[in-house]
Amino acid sequence: MKRLVAAVFVAVIGLATVALAAENVAGTWKWTTSFGGQTRESTLKLKQDGDKLSGVYVGGQSNTETPIEGAKLDGDAISFKVTRERDGQKFTTKYSGKVAGDTITGKSERERDGQSQSSEWVAKRQK
Repeated sequence: MKRLVAAVFVAVIGLATVALAAENVAGTWKWTTSFGGQTRESTLKLKQDGDKLSGVYVGGQSNTETPIEGAKLDGDAISFKVTRERDGQKFTTKYSGKVAGDTITGKSERERDGQSQSSEWVAKRQK
């Protein structure tokens, strides 16, 4: 009986550990956004070292690489910020989402002309 209880305990702890483990998000992710009658492709290149994330965002009018900031991965929840500069002004977009395999579904939030704007995004990991 003690062995059965011990086996069940180990199994439960093992499942809990797997459930709490962070997703593997390393790789290149792409999505398309539409606004103002224009469609743009965005790319996120992520590097992961355990629970530490870094990477670059490629997109916007200039389609240049911009380092991401404040990247966090907590289980399947991901968040990061991208700050870009245009015409001498800085613009920060906050991204948050949930990772499920090769898909991130989330929301981006930014302020433009004193107005808060948000949009949904769905990124797919490139093979």
